[in-house]
Amino acid sequence: MTDQAILVTGAAGFIGFHVSQRLLQAGRTVVGLDNLNDYYDPALKQARLDILGNDPRFRFERLDLADQAGMTALFACEKFPVVVHLAAQAGVRYSLQNPQAYISSNFQGFANVLEGCRHHGCGHLLYASSSSVYGANTKLPFSVHDNVDHPVSLYAASKKSNELMAHAYSHLFRIPMTGLRFFTVYGPWGRPDMAMYLFTKAILEGRPIKLFNQGNMRRDFTYVDDIVEGIVRLIDRVPQPDPAWNGAAPDPSASSAPWRVYNIGNNKSEELMHVVAVLEQALGRKALKELLPMEPGDVPATFADVDDLTRDVGFRPSTSIQDGVSKFVRWYRDYHRV
Repeated sequence: MTDQAILVTGAAGFIGFHVSQRLLQAGRTVVGLDNLNDYYDPALKQARLDILGNDPRFRFERLDLADQAGMTALFACEKFPVVVHLAAQAGVRYSLQNPQAYISSNFQGFANVLEGCRHHGCGHLLYASSSSVYGANTKLPFSVHDNVDHPVSLYAASKKSNELMAHAYSHLFRIPMTGLRFFTVYGPWGRPDMAMYLFTKAILEGRPIKLFNQGNMRRDFTYVDDIVEGIVRLIDRVPQPDPAWNGAAPDPSASSAPWRVYNIGNNKSEELMHVVAVLEQALGRKALKELLPMEPGDVPATFADVDDLTRDVGFRPSTSIQDGVSKFVRWYRDYHRV
């Protein structure tokens, strides 16, 4: 184990904060990168950073992924052995309003990360993909062995593109790369634009919650600690070329290059109405419900097959929706003093 710093991009973000915290607890040195943009309240990002900053092994770099000169200089100076790339422009619905933010961060920014890894000796790049890459697929549970060529939002297309760009670099330059398809992550310090946070805020303020597709949605809600566990286990599992990979019958999850992609989810699809009921119980009050049609870019159901992750690193999600929701609600009340 090296004490060379691990780079965590998006360290002031929801998952990046938790991953950085976990690495620091394990005695590792972390350089956290973030641009602290205002896609949601920067005060929440700063509060996360303040916690990370209490550890002397954490250093913060305020930098935009799309800043090519800045990214080049950072990689040249640090020569990171491992990069955990979690920074991105997130959100399916926002990609309909501001597509350029996704081009800048998720395409140009990711290219800068790949170039940094290529030229400065990175031994393993792990990067965030998303369950949204499954797009128009309706075969459940979603498997990494299934084809994902029908994205239904620009956000999903950007994440699929990241997987393809990573594969090209892994193939050409033999850089080990692991893609992480996250499924509906929630928990303490969560993102204010996501359902769990939006619902909690609305219920406590006595406002209606918006339930799309008339509430007939299913999501594989995954507690953040389970996501982090999956990531941390994969950091030291550097992918190797798959000797059984066959170009005549290509498996989308593996490669003749040192490249892999995994689902990280709870392996359980929850009805949205059930999740709302669990949230109502944790908050001790009823939700006012506004039933709305399906939104463009959205999908009716997600459900992660995590067999590959279980096989390769022994990962099993361990947080029930009841436990996860009550932990989130406790944090929310504490953070917002309600």
